[in-house]
Amino acid sequence: MKLPRASGILLHPTSLPGPDGIGDLGPEAYHWIDFLNSSGTKLWQVLPLGPTGYGDSPYQCFSAFAGNPYLISPTLLLDQGLLTRVDLIDRPDFPVNNVDYGCAIKWKITLLDRAFQHFRQNHDEALLTRFSDFQENNSFWLKDFSLFMAIKDSQGGGSWLTWSLPLKMRDEAALKAFTFEHQEEILKHSFKQFIFFEQWQKLKDYSEKNGVSIIGDVPIFVSMDSSDAWSHRDLFFTDAQGNPTAVAGVPPDYFSPTGQLWGNPLYNWKIHANTGYAWWIERMKASLKLFNWIRLDHFRGFAAYWKVTAGSPTAEIGKWEKGPGSDLFQTLQDTLGELPIIAEDLGVITPDVDALRENFDLPGMRILQFAFGGDPKDRFLPHNYERNTVAYTGTHDNDTTRGWYESAPESERDFCRRYLGRDGSDITWDMIRTIWASVAAFALTPMQDILNLGTEARMNYPSKPDGNWGWRLPVSYCTRGISERIKELNNLYDR
Repeated sequence: MKLPRASGILLHPTSLPGPDGIGDLGPEAYHWIDFLNSSGTKLWQVLPLGPTGYGDSPYQCFSAFAGNPYLISPTLLLDQGLLTRVDLIDRPDFPVNNVDYGCAIKWKITLLDRAFQHFRQNHDEALLTRFSDFQENNSFWLKDFSLFMAIKDSQGGGSWLTWSLPLKMRDEAALKAFTFEHQEEILKHSFKQFIFFEQWQKLKDYSEKNGVSIIGDVPIFVSMDSSDAWSHRDLFFTDAQGNPTAVAGVPPDYFSPTGQLWGNPLYNWKIHANTGYAWWIERMKASLKLFNWIRLDHFRGFAAYWKVTAGSPTAEIGKWEKGPGSDLFQTLQDTLGELPIIAEDLGVITPDVDALRENFDLPGMRILQFAFGGDPKDRFLPHNYERNTVAYTGTHDNDTTRGWYESAPESERDFCRRYLGRDGSDITWDMIRTIWASVAAFALTPMQDILNLGTEARMNYPSKPDGNWGWRLPVSYCTRGISERIKELNNLYDR
């Protein structure tokens, strides 16, 4: 799909300011849309919105379909009558510059439990009708997910691979007995999903009304500890006990000398093909309801994926296996129509990956921080961009641009200064200006770069299992000076 010329900012909702320890879909999210609109910025990019588990990574979620209940806004629940001011009186004092996930999650669970009790006691007929409709419209995934989460709660949060064998293997009698004994807990998880999607849809509607399109992020793989892997074991490479026989990762690259061992279960693409890619159709259909554009993470994995034997300590030893390629995307296109997909084509890119992307006219990605190795033919240098491209200063996996420049080898810093024709004193905005001026249709930068922050504001270190995803936006971010500076670039470069 051809992209219109536009600019955008990458900011995950967890990074928004707010009083409840973690950014959410409440008033500050609406103020964020207002900020984008006032600066003439037409795109807001987020990370995956699924329910996060160990390590708090949005790329390791309990479901490929569900939303993250920790993003639900208590303020909006208060406005809706599902919380009272008394329910908020014991709010802890949270840090404002970062997310303390342990504390924030405990507080959000407390509030959501209180909201559910109000829901059960108040008997709001309109709300009950909407909830019933939501359950029916999302039956493909919601029942399994709510059951999965209720069992997980009863098992102390442990992975489904450690559950008792009848529950692990989805024995019909065991699941029926559990459902009977835990109806209220199962319903509570469905209710949380209902509230999340209602709040997100209202925010998306507001965003579109204000001329801002949302770019979502869909990881190619699902987490091993997910409702998807538990309820659709036949779609993955697993043994008779449901354990993975092979897992996902990438070989050594510029992010890690030992590769990245993600540990996600790998798809059995032959089985997917035999079903007409039914699971993928449902997944993309659900994602297209959430977002205007989809960044399809690890796009190269659809052409060929790195297969690592389960139990390997690193991703160094593995082999490339053929992915579904055009067969999957043709099926998606025939079923869903033109695909508003951005192909995340970073890493080891071979001709078959480019051919797959070009065959469906999908834009690829370019990261300016990767461009300054000294080769003028480097595909990350702006003079080598194609129009149907999404250009970034950096992404959530990179250091901030200022942090990158301060720690880069002098040879890269020198090439960067000479290429940009600048002295490096305002390197972040020089690089923002460069991709805004480029031929790339979409130009995006993380909010940390807009604020010219250093490494302390980095969102994620690939291959680092914890301590990520915690950065939060300062309350004072929305200044007239910053808004006008962005607006000037948008006007100058027709974005």
